[in-house]
Amino acid sequence: MGQRERASNKARDVVNTPHFSQQTASWMFAPLRAYFRPRSFGLDNLDPDTPSLLVGNHTLYSLDLPLLCAEIYCRKGLLVRALGDKWHFSVPLWRDFIIRGGGVDGSRENCEALMDAREHVLVLPGGGREVMKRKGEAYELIWKQRTGFARLAVKHGYPIIPFASIGGDTIFSILVDAQEIMKSPLGRLLEVAGITKKMKGGDLMPPIVRGLGPTMVPRPERFYFSFGESISTEPFRGSHDDKEAMLLLRKKVEDSLKAQIKILLYVLDQDRDEALWRRLLKRI
Repeated sequence: MGQRERASNKARDVVNTPHFSQQTASWMFAPLRAYFRPRSFGLDNLDPDTPSLLVGNHTLYSLDLPLLCAEIYCRKGLLVRALGDKWHFSVPLWRDFIIRGGGVDGSRENCEALMDAREHVLVLPGGGREVMKRKGEAYELIWKQRTGFARLAVKHGYPIIPFASIGGDTIFSILVDAQEIMKSPLGRLLEVAGITKKMKGGDLMPPIVRGLGPTMVPRPERFYFSFGESISTEPFRGSHDDKEAMLLLRKKVEDSLKAQIKILLYVLDQDRDEALWRRLLKRI
């Protein structure tokens, strides 16, 4: 069996993996929903009968992503297939949990297999670098020049739904970020040991953070999710190998996402629906 055929068979296995039922997901995520009290806007833009590519922003450590997917599943009955970094799938038990929740190793072959099967797919173009935020980067998009999501959406005729997530960048405070670590004696030691290179020059180096008090327990901030209007890829049909066209489509998605983030930040600032204990904890 050749390498391409093995990859194809693996991708088919990914599509057919059994998942948590909607009821199971609901009770499993009930504690998280109670703690972070998510609010969602624009869920009507998700049509279960029209497979789409959901494209959004990563927040610090991406703790909001499982809850976002659970919100869609529990409230819309729609299981989205979130593409994740391959390291998630090398950790026993954690790997099984992600797969049962619909997560998929984010290879091009897997994404294409999901689209061929007309599944709803979720991608976060910022990848690991956007997860490992640095000071002053809250709610910034760090997409570099990536256009792969646009190319695959056009190739498979998928509409794109930009979505925004707010709250995840404020549940922790960054004490020391990757840039500061790399300039420290520890950073020099990591470079000599070859660890910095494995972390893509520091792009994947996690910051040192704190949540409640001196701990890494996240603050009980409310999560806000927004789903924008669908962006048709029909005007770009046949242009998936045209870099300039894909950059143009990417910008349309990026502009929608930035606008949603701005609106959600305003909603967050105006939201006063908090219990006293939450307000006190967030000051610790």
